[in-house]
Amino acid sequence: MEDKKLLLDIQDLSIHYVVESGTVHAVEHLNLSLAPGENLGFVGETGAGKTTTALGIMGLVPNPPGKVVSGKILFEGEDLLKKPEEQMRSIRGGKIAMIFQDPMTSLNPVITVDKQIAEMVLLHNDVTEQQALERAEEMLELVGIKRERARDYPHQFSGGMKQRVVIAIALACNPTLLIADEPTTALDVTIQAQVLELMHELRRKINTSLIMITHDLGIVAEMCDKVAIMYAGKVVEYAPTEALFNHPGHPYTEGLFNSIPDLDSDEEELKVIQGLMPDPTNLPSGCTFHPRCPYAVEACSKDVPPMVEIEPGHFVACPVRGKPYLHLGK
Repeated sequence: MEDKKLLLDIQDLSIHYVVESGTVHAVEHLNLSLAPGENLGFVGETGAGKTTTALGIMGLVPNPPGKVVSGKILFEGEDLLKKPEEQMRSIRGGKIAMIFQDPMTSLNPVITVDKQIAEMVLLHNDVTEQQALERAEEMLELVGIKRERARDYPHQFSGGMKQRVVIAIALACNPTLLIADEPTTALDVTIQAQVLELMHELRRKINTSLIMITHDLGIVAEMCDKVAIMYAGKVVEYAPTEALFNHPGHPYTEGLFNSIPDLDSDEEELKVIQGLMPDPTNLPSGCTFHPRCPYAVEACSKDVPPMVEIEPGHFVACPVRGKPYLHLGK
């Protein structure tokens, strides 16, 4: 979607899970790109395929039952899917790091936090154990935890502090790409704001590109340059953040915005998107959103809509609304 040099370029990626009840089409023909230093918000409901995409980039799709069926994941021009596990280990945590949803399960309860950070440093750098432990203390200070707490165990930290430790581990080797999978889900609102501000600050310091997986459009507005909206394993809209917020193009995106309370209006009820997410083992034909779409026409149930550029850099997969400026009333 971009012609400048890309850090990450995902082409036609499909990931399936083969289970007893059938084949789960977690990610279907996904195309996505990220330039160096760019922030991408990756938005969608639970089960849309966001985390599976991230696991695909990290080479961590559980196999079985997961399988990358087709596509390429080009990182710095090289296809990660063709790399042997040994090479992926050096990339994972070194050049590409991931912050997982739940800090409680991301940390080892019986190892002190400085050793957990040092382990990552030792794995990817030619340093002594002492140097790695010193780096661990530096990283803790960077995320706002005092050096004196370096030899504490995870259970001695609050949820917000644990998430800071997880961020320290992810950033310990100055990764080129950071994937944050709903990093504030388990935290209360005030701590969420602190953690997001911290990530924003650290990202600027080490100039890391970021993929922020979330279903919170407020976080996207705060943190991201571009947004990809995902529905049932496919990206249905991709745009600069401002363009997406000012004039969402896809009916699903519009539905997401309508479901956010507006403080200025005194409506009794929120507008909800009718129906439920489709069963990933039995996706609808044509546009997967058509059974829930207020604009659907007959063609929507037959043809898979291509991504159409409705304004510079703003792509929408919708045959009804994906005509230039139709949805803008022009």
